[in-house]
Amino acid sequence: MPYDVENALFQWEEGERRLRSYDDPVRGQLEHAARAVLEELRRRLGGAFTLSELADFYGAGTDWADDIAERRFAGTDTSHAVDAAFARYARFASDFAGGRRHERAR
Repeated sequence: MPYDVENALFQWEEGERRLRSYDDPVRGQLEHAARAVLEELRRRLGGAFTLSELADFYGAGTDWADDIAERRFAGTDTSHAVDAAFARYARFASDFAGGRRHERAR
């Protein structure tokens, strides 16, 4: 079953917002965790992708991303780092248009 793109974008942006709300040094550690997850997303998804493909990938499970984030940061809020990483990677989607999906004209 496809994962709803609008719901995914909301979750990812909320993760980004929550990550930014932390004070240092926690925020710095979570940023490090988010960068590690982002690098793994690049490795796993590679070239061109759409927001739907990224949302489906997210919906299939993020245990692998949680594991990476937890190795970089031993806190309990690593889900925010994972969601922030997806938010950042979504900006590279072929149909990303400033926080929403670009609908092509027919």
